[in-house]
Amino acid sequence: MSWANRLAFFLICGTIIFTTLAYGTVHQPIIALFYVIVSSILILWAIDGFLSGTIRFSRSILQIPLLAAAAYGAIQIIPFGNAGEISGLSGIPRTISLDPFATQVSALHFFALLIFFSASLVYIDSAARLRKVVAVIAIFGFVYSFFAILQSFLSPGKIYGIYEARFAVPFGSFVNRHNFAAYMEMTMALPLGLLFAGAVNKDKRLLYLTAIALMGVALLLSGSRGGLVALLSEIILLLILTTGTKRRGKLFLKVGFSGLLIAAIVFGSIYIGGESSLTRLAETAASEDITTDRGHIWSVTLKVIKENMPFGAGLGALGVAYTPFDNYSGTERVEQAHNDYLQVAADAGIVGIIISAFFLFWLFREGLKAAKTDNIYRRGVAIGAFAGCFGILVHSIFDFVLHTTAISVLFITLIALMVASRSRYKDDVEAVDAIRRKRSSGSTPTSISKVRRGSFKV
Repeated sequence: MSWANRLAFFLICGTIIFTTLAYGTVHQPIIALFYVIVSSILILWAIDGFLSGTIRFSRSILQIPLLAAAAYGAIQIIPFGNAGEISGLSGIPRTISLDPFATQVSALHFFALLIFFSASLVYIDSAARLRKVVAVIAIFGFVYSFFAILQSFLSPGKIYGIYEARFAVPFGSFVNRHNFAAYMEMTMALPLGLLFAGAVNKDKRLLYLTAIALMGVALLLSGSRGGLVALLSEIILLLILTTGTKRRGKLFLKVGFSGLLIAAIVFGSIYIGGESSLTRLAETAASEDITTDRGHIWSVTLKVIKENMPFGAGLGALGVAYTPFDNYSGTERVEQAHNDYLQVAADAGIVGIIISAFFLFWLFREGLKAAKTDNIYRRGVAIGAFAGCFGILVHSIFDFVLHTTAISVLFITLIALMVASRSRYKDDVEAVDAIRRKRSSGSTPTSISKVRRGSFKV
């Protein structure tokens, strides 16, 4: 294993933490730094290939939707003819995108995420590294949730006591509380998956439960109703994936455990105090604040979709396409549809719908297959990662959480973990209890086979 290999894996783990702490990586200077990190990973990938004599790559089909999105964004900014004279200006190129610059930036962002995703698929190449990534996400989620709860009381209006977000309610290091809730949904999912799959040793279960409960309390205190719905969806999916129809006793046990866990989270949020998702359930979906009036935003977005079919208004161009159909005062600019599914249709039209449908189909296909892997630990990781992705997909009905870099980075990392969980490794190790059972039956707890990755000899 070369130094470039180890450094690339370190950067992948570090990126998960950095993008979160840097205000979710939504400001242009920080996004530029994210691109520098991704470029560094790509260079290290090339150096590792040179040193080892083999360029490794993943054959996962889930890379195709990201590549297709980046490619279609590039197509949307290709000029074909001129748009005629506009406000006294002539020679303006006609493009599919109504905002070519925003589309160009979006296409570049998709390409950067593709590189990060592909590198993650390649460098999570052993059971030890799989465990390290899971540990980084779970431990960081626990520490980060503790920090967010403290900040919500000590400095509720300012991030790190320094940065004050305007026109939004910050939580943790995120400018928007819904983004924080989405992040917690994913960090909670991995330890939940391990618990539901029975991959956690008895002496560590209390530690896992404590971490999950704290992250759940932080999620509720963020006040995100979409986050609460997504969390419940995660737990329901975990119950479905880990309990067979013939095991009623096990089903009742897990349902009871889930109820106690939810009750503990609710009690914890009430005990700590402050506004939470529960106190906001009495509010209506409409509000005088344009950023939360989803009913109006969705209705205008549907008009944008109808007007710009079949090719879409352009990736990232909703802010321009939205304005002509908005009957509000226009004092506040709407750039996101607060529903990622509607925004895909608005930005990319039929092409975007096809790409997204293919991605969702293949994600569920891979998730269901990974949930059946024979290794207990990898099955727990796969189930947790799949549930975390599912939670984000549910949350995306109400918000635009995947437009935040930190969330998209963790989302594709969970997908990489899910894909990696289907592979078998030489250093595979079952849970201690499973090892004892297998030893008593005379079988070996480890299994060796080829890793499902491709390689190209230099």
